Amino acid sequence: MKRDNNRVVFWLLTGCVLIFVMVVVGGITRLTHSGLSISNYKLISGTIPPMNDVEWQAAFDLYKQYPEYQKLNNQFTIQDFKDIYFWEWIHRVIGRFIGLVFLLPFLYFLFTKQLSKPTIKKAMILLILGAFQGFLGWYMVKSGLVDNPDVSHYRLAAHLTTAFLTFAYTFWVALDLIYPKKKAIHEQFRNLVRIGLVVLIIQIIYGAFVAGLDAGFIHNHWPMMSEGKFMHETVYIEQNPVYKNFIEGKSGVQFVHRILAYLVVVLIFGIWLKSKKISLTALQSQGISTLLIIVTIQFLLGVFTILLQVPVWLGVAHQIGAFFLLSAMTFTLHRFSK
Repeated sequence: MKRDNNRVVFWLLTGCVLIFVMVVVGGITRLTHSGLSISNYKLISGTIPPMNDVEWQAAFDLYKQYPEYQKLNNQFTIQDFKDIYFWEWIHRVIGRFIGLVFLLPFLYFLFTKQLSKPTIKKAMILLILGAFQGFLGWYMVKSGLVDNPDVSHYRLAAHLTTAFLTFAYTFWVALDLIYPKKKAIHEQFRNLVRIGLVVLIIQIIYGAFVAGLDAGFIHNHWPMMSEGKFMHETVYIEQNPVYKNFIEGKSGVQFVHRILAYLVVVLIFGIWLKSKKISLTALQSQGISTLLIIVTIQFLLGVFTILLQVPVWLGVAHQIGAFFLLSAMTFTLHRFSK
């Protein structure tokens, strides 16, 4: 049987779709403040949710022992708890399912010798990334179960960014098999695309910072940042040392996220302009055109997300936009790689 065949490609692309679904559900989980509803971690038995009133009451009683209930949600009824429990539970179930989808077909392809040596090495990296992603999910939730009833925005960023990078690398491996021939072109232009990818990843990290700090609920004007209000208190930039304002302060983090948004738009527009001066293949041209379209949509989604104070549907749409933008950037860079 041919190695690196269409079945292998389908397996990798299925993984990409599932990671996409996982990130979307993760976004809903965060925006509905559901992430701390399941306080314990059971890899196997945790797949089955509470099945009767007794089990639901036990799960609710466990939730009551932690800061989120004690400091924020002590007015919750068991029905309120069920509502937030669902999103965290489905998020974890999808994560387990992704693990099986990556591992079991990999073992089958490996033992039936349908993978080339380079693909085996790349698949091993994917498995390591997937396992690390699962660990980061647990590590993130753990940070919200001690004193502060919210997860660390650093751990949230690590968890989300690893998911995006795992997707990008899975997509890249699939592209290696779909398009084994590459046309190297203009090192300077390729480097510009690389810079665009790096800045986009940093922007994704800052998007996670904004989500983790709830920084989207302040300065809800554009293009200027008005005086911020959060939980009926004025938000000031007053942390020392000053740099902490831009990694831990709500105002500073939103400011950096806005500036990076402008930078991503400028870089992609620059890539498009520069591409007009060189000879392109059809796929290279399509990749760059797609980048221009998606970054425009994503920028507008970001503006309206701020203006409307982060409604769940729009926050999720903005996260989906980031996913598609990363996909287009990965595809474009792949088409210009050696």
